[in-house]
This record gives sequence, C-alpha cells and structure tokens, in this order.
Amino acid sequence: MSETVAEVGEFRLIERFTRHFATTPAVVLGPGDDAAVVTAPDGRVVACTDMLVEGNHFRRDWCSAADVGHKAAAANLADIASMGAKPTALLAAVAAPQDMPAEWLEGLASGLAAEAAAVGAAVIGGDTTRGELLTVTVTALGDLEGREPVTRGGAKPGDVLALAGRIGWAAAGLNVLTRGFRSPGALVGAYRRPQPPYQAGRDAALMGAHAMIDVSDGLLADVGHIATASGVAIDVDTAALPVPETMRNAAEALGADARGWLLTGGEDHALAAVFPPDVILPEGWRRIGAVAEGSGVTVDGRRWTGPTGWDHFANPK
Repeated sequence: MSETVAEVGEFRLIERFTRHFATTPAVVLGPGDDAAVVTAPDGRVVACTDMLVEGNHFRRDWCSAADVGHKAAAANLADIASMGAKPTALLAAVAAPQDMPAEWLEGLASGLAAEAAAVGAAVIGGDTTRGELLTVTVTALGDLEGREPVTRGGAKPGDVLALAGRIGWAAAGLNVLTRGFRSPGALVGAYRRPQPPYQAGRDAALMGAHAMIDVSDGLLADVGHIATASGVAIDVDTAALPVPETMRNAAEALGADARGWLLTGGEDHALAAVFPPDVILPEGWRRIGAVAEGSGVTVDGRRWTGPTGWDHFANPK
C-alpha cells in the first residue's frame, strides 16, 4: 500500500518529487536551495501563474496524477507562448491532504516534468504544504529572445483573426465525463491532456502578430479580451470552424451543442491571434474572422446572446 504524504514527511516528499525534474542550459541553479536561478539573456522575463483545484479543475477519478501534471503545466506554458515567448522554467507549489498517497504526487511531478521538457523548459523548484483541498499552483517563466511581447492590445481595424490548435475538444471531453462515460477516447484525452500549439506562438510573433491570447476559457470570451484591450470589434466566422466528426457524433449522442463547444469551450489552450491583413499566416494558423472598428465580438456578423466561455465565479461547479 502506498505511503501517505504524512507518513513520508515533507522533506523526503520533496526529494521524491524533485527527482523527476531534469535541467536545461537555461537553469543555473535548480531545486535544492532557497531559490532557483535561471538565465535571462533578453534582460526581461515573461511570467505567469495558474492554479488547479481538485473539484473545480480536475477530478482524480477522471484524471491520473500525470494527467493533472500535464494539464497544470500546459495551462501556464500556453500563456508564455501566447506572449510570443519561449518557455524556460516552471515552479510548482502543491497543497495536499495528509492522507494523499505520496505516489500520486510523484505522478504529478512526472507529468509536470514531461510537459515542460516537451518545450525545452525545466521544473526548477516550488513548495509543498498541507491543505484540505488538493491544489496545484504552477508559475511559468519565459524568454522573449529580443522580441517585443505580443499583448492583447494591438489589434487594428482591417486585421485578420486567426487560430492555431484545436478548440472544443476539452469541453466535449468534460461533457462526456460529466455524463458518466469514458469514450470517445480522443475527446476525453483532450480534456485530460491538452495539446497547446506552443511553437505557433513564437511563429506568430516572428510574423508580426498584432495581438495574441491563450484560449483557456472559450474562444468568444478570450477573443473578447483582445477586442476590449484593443478597442476594436471582432467577428468570428463559423464557416472557418467546422465541427470534427468525433465531436459531432458525441454531441448527437449526448444531446449537446457541438457548435457551443467550439465557440465557448475552454482548456484546449489553442492560440488566437490578430495579424495584419496582408500577412501570410505561419504554418498551423488559419483565418477564422476579421477585425473592424467598434467594440465587442460578433458571430457571423450577429451578436452572440449566450455564454461566451467559462467564469470561475459566475459558472456553477
């Protein structure tokens, strides 16, 4: 039977947790001291943080420990990519009940490390503590490599809206799990382990993207953030967002709205960006809309009246 975190103790738990973490050339000093040291060749550091709370963001009967690690890392790494930066490091803090199996936290560490390694980053430290709710907080750092950050506020009338990565898949997978099913596996897998198009963020920055955002809460909600920050109107063209067959079949079986998954579903961590009208879109990007004078987001030229995405305080559990 696996030892609990209380039986293992804090410091042996940290040793077991950090042994999964590799290093990279950007890491001068990794886990084991009061703080880590990471190079910052650009002179600026891109930083973000995200929190996953059991019951709100994941359930252990739906996701393995490694799944949660991948999911937590992806949420942060995608934010770094959305700024046009290269991810360099992650810090992870975990609060866990005393009866939590230590083996589960090791699985979490392996998932964090694997997702970081996929983009050439490393987990460089963090913290552990006791808590009633299992909570995973990750901070990511990134390097702009001499470029300016791509913010939400640079969209201009006449620009084109483009998307990299997939949307709606994680929302569909969550719907499947909520109904008590475990298939289709492709949808459930998308919920458990997002596949953000990390390289697409850097490519967009190199091609002169005016604005960019990680689609974490829903396409309409997050494109709305660009519209607000830029002081423009954005129209989304649904003809450019065909419903995949797997998603369409699942929606029919569940009596759900596949189009709603595409437009308002979050947690796939696709990237949405706005480019100059004459740009040749980088590989992996596709045009899905246009920017005009005005304010707000429309769909096929019409006002959208339903929810635009997830709000942690407005949406029920």
